Order: sequence, then structure tokens, then C-alpha cells
Amino acid sequence: MITAISAVLAFLLCFVAVPFLLGVLSFFGLYTIVEEGRCQVYVLFGKVVAIISEPGLHILLFKLGLKAPIVRWMGQFYILDMRIDQQYLRSQSVNSEEGAPMGIGIWYEMFISDAVAFLFKNSDPRGSLAANVSNSTVRCLSNMKLADMLQTRHAMSQTVRAEVSPQSHEWGYKLGSVYIRKVHFRDVQMIKQIEEKVVNRLRQVTSSIKQDGSNQVSIITSTAERQAAVEFAKAAAMRPRIVGDALNKVVADPEVEAAMFEILEIQKLVESKAKITLVPEHYGVLPELLATSTRAPQPAAPPDPRQKSAGA
Repeated sequence: MITAISAVLAFLLCFVAVPFLLGVLSFFGLYTIVEEGRCQVYVLFGKVVAIISEPGLHILLFKLGLKAPIVRWMGQFYILDMRIDQQYLRSQSVNSEEGAPMGIGIWYEMFISDAVAFLFKNSDPRGSLAANVSNSTVRCLSNMKLADMLQTRHAMSQTVRAEVSPQSHEWGYKLGSVYIRKVHFRDVQMIKQIEEKVVNRLRQVTSSIKQDGSNQVSIITSTAERQAAVEFAKAAAMRPRIVGDALNKVVADPEVEAAMFEILEIQKLVESKAKITLVPEHYGVLPELLATSTRAPQPAAPPDPRQKSAGA
């Protein structure tokens, strides 16, 4: 029973009494909590009495003394975000040295460097910084050569940052990194003309590459054909010599020569598909009779007209 009562009392003390007490103390302005990256400025009767930028719990009685409750009820209290912020300005109008209308997109970072100057020296420090960056971009980057404007973005970014930083710091806003993010043409007709020129140039380059490739292929083909013709001619010239050398070797032996020519004769007879009659050698007159019977009969000679006239 005692344990349960102790638990209930501890719960009420931790989750009810302590938050209520802290809320009362905060209501009367006796303490404050500063978050990370924040700054609190206390103003009483038009005068800054305290600036707290360190994160954590702060007892205002130690910093403001007895004025802490008065500042809470009769003064002014500001909470500023001290973290780095960024902004992008699109298509700032500039002209190149050649007279081409260009647009420049600039990205920059900024953060509050002086809380008092940020609050009281300029009613719109963010807008003033944007206008300052825009004016510096137009003033510093106008009349540049078009090629430099399209290629040297890092140098252009450094030029704009060096021009803006001293003035922006006076308003409590400090400029951080500056980067020229985009450079483009603003005239639509000029963009179309450039596109046409680029397309025509690409077509010329493409046709030149195709023609060069065709020429290379023709050269390779003609070279290969010439080399092949030379090799074929050499082979054609070597064939009779090889055949002649082989025949000379065959003729050197009469038996081999006779056998070879007989084989060639038989091969030609077989290839001609003619009818062949084989007769044994011991038949004497039969081959001549067969040869005679296979001969075609000769047609009879026509009568001589002179003999007819003489008989008459």
C-alpha cells in the first residue's frame, strides 16, 4: 500500500507539479531555454538589454536581474534563426560584350551575423540582400565576352561575392557561398538560330564522318582486291611449273608413264558415258566384225547424169 502511494506521489510530482512550476516560472520570465541555432534578443523601452545565443537553459534573473519580469511583460522578445539559409535568383538580365541578351541564375547562402543590426538597421534585410546580389550580378557581369560568360562561372561567382559581402554585413546579414548556377539566352529567336546552326553543324559532321568511312572502306576493299589478284596471278603462274615438274618425274619412268596415260584414257572414257564393249583377246575375227557392225552404213552415191545422157 505504501509503495503504491509513493508511486502515485512520484508520478504527480514528476509529471504534474514540476511542469506546472516550470510553466509558472517561464510565465513570469524567470528562465528561458535557447535551442540550437537560435538567438533570443530582449528589448526594454527601445533598448537592447540582453542577447542570448548560447543553447541551453538560462536563468534570466542572473542576466537581467530584477528587470526580467518587467522585460517579459513590458518589453519585446525576439527569437532569431541563426542557421545558414539559401536563396536562388532566377534569370538576372545581363548583356554580353557582343550584345547578346543573357540570363544568369545565381544561388547564394546567407546567415545572420549581427542580431541587433538585423532587427533594427533594415526593415527587410533578406529582400535588401537579394536586391544587392541582383544589382551586383548585373553590374559586375555585364559587358563580358560571351565565351567567358559561358565558361568562367567560378570566377564570376567570386566577383559577385566580393562585391556584395561588405554591404550586406552592415545589415546584419553575412553572405556565404555564391555560385552562378545557370547562364542562358533570353531571346527566343536567338535560341532558335543557335539551334539551327548546331543542327546544321551536326549534319555536316555526320556526313563528313560517313564519307570518310566510305572512303576508308573503299581503300581497304581495293587494297584487298589488288593483293588477292596478285596472289591469284602468282598461283596461276606457279601451277604450270608444278604440273610440268610432276610430268617430268613421271616421264622419267616409262612404265609409270604408260600406266598414268592409260588411267587418264580410262577416266576420260568413263566421264564421257559412252557405250564400251569388252572383247577377250583370244577371239580372232570377232572384234573386227563387231567393229564393222557398229559402223554406220554409208549412203549410196547419186547416179551420174552424164552416164544417162550417153546411153540415150
